[in-house]
Amino acid sequence: MLTVRNDKSIRALVAGFVFLALAIGGSIWLSARQQQSLQLIKHTLEVQNRLANVLSRLQDAETGQRGFLLTGRENFLEPYVAAGQHLPSEFANLTALLTDNPKQTRTLQTLMAISSERQKYLRSAIARFRQGAPANLEELQRGKATMDRARKIIANMLQAEQHVLEQRQATAKIQRIGISLALALSGLTVMILGMFAVRHARVRIAQVIANGEALARSNMQLRNEAVSRAAAEAQLRQIQKMEAVGQLTGGIAHDFNNMLAVIVGSLDMAQRRLHSGIDARLIQNIDNAMEGAQRATQLTSHLLAFSRQQPLEPRALDANRLVRDMSELLRRTIGDDMRIETVFAGGLWASIVDPHQLENAILNLCVNARDAMPGGGKLTIETSNAHLDDTYAAAHEEVRAGQYVMISVSDTGTGMPPEVIDRAFEPFFTTKGVGKGTGLGLSQVFGFIKQSNGHMKIYSEPGQGTTVKLYLPRFFGSTDELQDKAEVTERSDLPAAMDGEIVLVVEDEERVRHVSVDGLRDLGYTVVQASDAAQALQLLSTEQRVDLLFTDVVMPDMNGRKLVDQALVGRPDLKVLYTTGYTRNAIVHNGMLDAGVALLSKPFTLTQLARKVRQVLDAEVEA
Repeated sequence: MLTVRNDKSIRALVAGFVFLALAIGGSIWLSARQQQSLQLIKHTLEVQNRLANVLSRLQDAETGQRGFLLTGRENFLEPYVAAGQHLPSEFANLTALLTDNPKQTRTLQTLMAISSERQKYLRSAIARFRQGAPANLEELQRGKATMDRARKIIANMLQAEQHVLEQRQATAKIQRIGISLALALSGLTVMILGMFAVRHARVRIAQVIANGEALARSNMQLRNEAVSRAAAEAQLRQIQKMEAVGQLTGGIAHDFNNMLAVIVGSLDMAQRRLHSGIDARLIQNIDNAMEGAQRATQLTSHLLAFSRQQPLEPRALDANRLVRDMSELLRRTIGDDMRIETVFAGGLWASIVDPHQLENAILNLCVNARDAMPGGGKLTIETSNAHLDDTYAAAHEEVRAGQYVMISVSDTGTGMPPEVIDRAFEPFFTTKGVGKGTGLGLSQVFGFIKQSNGHMKIYSEPGQGTTVKLYLPRFFGSTDELQDKAEVTERSDLPAAMDGEIVLVVEDEERVRHVSVDGLRDLGYTVVQASDAAQALQLLSTEQRVDLLFTDVVMPDMNGRKLVDQALVGRPDLKVLYTTGYTRNAIVHNGMLDAGVALLSKPFTLTQLARKVRQVLDAEVEA
């Protein structure tokens, strides 16, 4: 009986080891198959991404061509040119990726033919427009039909790839379940074998358990990587969305600034030229128009701030001193029914930032905090030194690890839910009622902070108040370079010309040039004018006296910076004042105004023109 029992035990032990071997072998085989499935899923995602890129390039080409036909401006063709450069490589990559799918390959060939036909039409339409020929309605309709067909083909291909992706994901899921079952059976078998195995077999069983745990850790790591990748992709999509909106708003603000330069300048001079006997209603109408133009000017300034295209003049400053100097302004702004508390850090580092824009940012945050506390509350402004480490920087796109000066604005108001925080920096997004906010306050602050190489973070919960933290880059230079905020002395009179001073105005926009010329003449300056750089250089080559060169930056053929460089060769003592409504140009780099450059941004009033011109001319005397 003992022999029979031993034989049964041995057979059970052998059977158990055979079953364990099968379970482990099955899990290893399933793991290998799962790796293949993951590679196939990655391949399908790459095909979908390439198809989306092709559609984006085709739409970019369409948008660039349409913008050029509507405005006649060559810079609108940049998306079209970029699409023409990148589409061949995108199609080549797709062709290589789809070699395992003959049906998709044939569909891709059709799409490539349609794309080639569409690109040929776009080139033809642009060429005809440059020759002055009007757009052909029939061709436009045929072109639209071609583009619609291309979109439909890409949509069908994406749908087919999505079907393949779902199948492959389902296969991977089944394999993952199989691995889990195999591991579970392996563990159960190991426990049973432990009841029958002799002492020397325990080492082998422990090794099998270790192998099972390693497989489990690998699966957990794969799941964690998938979650991290999904979060990173979501953050990247949000950044790309904000960047696209920023480029659009920056272009709109540029065009508005040129138009507003004419409106603001003309209204300002009209106000000053009206005599006392004029109809009071006419004066009121002009005042109303001027107020509307100024509000439009503020709107374009906000748009440029969000799109990180405003010219900044950063300098080393003490944030404690700046906040302290703003205390009275903040108390008047938020009212007497709210308490303001300031907490200043000792030994605060200096920061490098544009002080005027920082004041506007803090004021915007305080106004938002006031609106969040309709029944009154407490507003706290705090400063401190901060260090953002590599871990924080890795979790927040565009953040550089390093030392910062932190300014936080906290309120005890209504707070914000997560979905509102996610959209808080988008332009024109607001939770306020109609007519109570433009939705540009936080987006303006966000753009300014990012342009200053800083970081901005919101912490809030519904009913628990809100804290907004601004992280400003630390200034590592000498503390002797710290400057107090320059006080602007308001004057009732306008600084006028002295000693028959002569100003050369260079502006390619005729209406803007006329406004500048009329304003300078009203101030007593003798004015000569040029419509482009070539005409200005010709005038400067003569014996004509010129005390100040007042030039636009963005001009055809030769920009204002190149004009000044050539002018200074013959007249090294010539004083220069630039003007522009667009900041991505020859005198502004990385959002910062070049050193030693005097700039008057469009649009400007006669008062601003008078003071800036006088400031530049007087600098020559001081030198």
